[in-house]
Amino acid sequence: MAFIFSHLIMKPLFFRLAVVCMLSACTSSKISNYQFNQKTAAAPLQQDITILKQILEANHPSLYWYTSKDSIDAYFNNAINSIKDSLSEVAFRNKVAAVISKIRCGHTSVRASKNYTAAAEANRYPVFPLFIKTWGDSMVVYGNLFPKDTVFKRGTIITSINGFTNKQLLDSMFQLISTDGFADNFKSQVISNNFSLWYKLAFGVDSSYRIGYIDALGNNVSAIVKNFAPIKDTLKRKKDTITNKQKTQTVITKKPSKRQIRQAKLLAKRSLIIDTAANAAYLRVATFSGNLQPFFRQSLQTIAKKNIANVVIDLRENTGGRVDNSNLLTKYFITKPFKTGDTLAAITKNIKYKKYIRNAFFYQLAMYIFSRKMADGRFHKRADEVHFFNPKTKNHFDGNIYLLQSGLSFSAATLFVGSLKGQKNVTVIGEETGGGNYGNSAMFLPTITLPNSKLRIILPLFRLVIDSNRIKDGRGIMPNVFVKPSSPAIKNGIDGKMVAAKEMIKKKHNEQQR
Repeated sequence: MAFIFSHLIMKPLFFRLAVVCMLSACTSSKISNYQFNQKTAAAPLQQDITILKQILEANHPSLYWYTSKDSIDAYFNNAINSIKDSLSEVAFRNKVAAVISKIRCGHTSVRASKNYTAAAEANRYPVFPLFIKTWGDSMVVYGNLFPKDTVFKRGTIITSINGFTNKQLLDSMFQLISTDGFADNFKSQVISNNFSLWYKLAFGVDSSYRIGYIDALGNNVSAIVKNFAPIKDTLKRKKDTITNKQKTQTVITKKPSKRQIRQAKLLAKRSLIIDTAANAAYLRVATFSGNLQPFFRQSLQTIAKKNIANVVIDLRENTGGRVDNSNLLTKYFITKPFKTGDTLAAITKNIKYKKYIRNAFFYQLAMYIFSRKMADGRFHKRADEVHFFNPKTKNHFDGNIYLLQSGLSFSAATLFVGSLKGQKNVTVIGEETGGGNYGNSAMFLPTITLPNSKLRIILPLFRLVIDSNRIKDGRGIMPNVFVKPSSPAIKNGIDGKMVAAKEMIKKKHNEQQR
């Protein structure tokens, strides 16, 4: 969900300085003698929030972009004053996340402490047992940890949990998630990916849940389900032990090779499928992180070689990554020169409160090298503001382009879609993106570690205005063709967005045959 340094060239001297800076001492990121989800006294937690506010005020480029200073001050003060007693890490994290979400910056997000993350696997809580897809105020089951459950089957419409309506449930969870502006569809998608986690954070762990739902006759009824207790796996290798007359036989599952693991990870991130019958290629790009240049080049070579007329690019799981990867893929499909954005600026290049910010000196060094002060008093990364990229000439695709997007389409994925939307041969299908249409704050993303709780907060250092001619309304990119989830589609496992793309390809083909 993050941009990283674009056009950052590691010259030998710069590289040596960077290594020294990265090894520089800073505030400890772990608590000694840590007890899982331990409580911390009120005063140190209040101090953490005070320090966090000071760090954001000194460094965040868009702290008051969508929320006034008076309101931000009030949110922080209310959080501080609400801490009357010691709090567990989860309870404190909720308070911090609720304040951070009011900034309305998707890249400014809260993470658990390193201690909590390291101990979480060995201290797994019982969990809410249903996998639930959410959109708007709708909640529909798409999976169940109890496979023999005959009530909460795939496609079941949920109306309440433990007396809370869908809206109450989702509003409580939304408070803990950051997004760009008012593009709350991102929050819905995040919750859908791990409903159990967000329910636990917002409401805690219950032994059972009374769930309201719509039955087969259309009646609003309820049933009770127990929580699901995960089995702790303390073995590094899966073993099946069979005892027969005091003899034990151990079967050890063969560990996949490093190459197999690497290939599986790559396949999970990107893939290309050619359908010669439909004269279509399906390009799935689930991230812009990593080395994607060979995959993009080979995919477009294949598409050109087979004379494919239609390309569907699936960005529904793409939460961002490297800007240079986004720009590279854009070059293969866009028909005119383009640039990363109109404005890319920081409020300072001398990072304040360095001892709380991991690798602060490294980021500051990069800012001194790549940004300069302009008339507006901000420090601009001019290379990205003035440089235009030209479309590829070799293996450039000029056929019909269909972009699939969802609330999870974020950051660099939003740059890609925004550059292509409006082009004559491009149709955007799906839902509003989570990434802001007008812009966001990102690019350099160091991590703040609060001194007492050790909570981690991502701090963007640059504000990106993608296109100053767009309206700054805090919304994501809207599709040309809206395709929302539905209970029947979930029940029957229908991919509505992909179906819509295939129907449009078929329709266009039939029109050309007339």
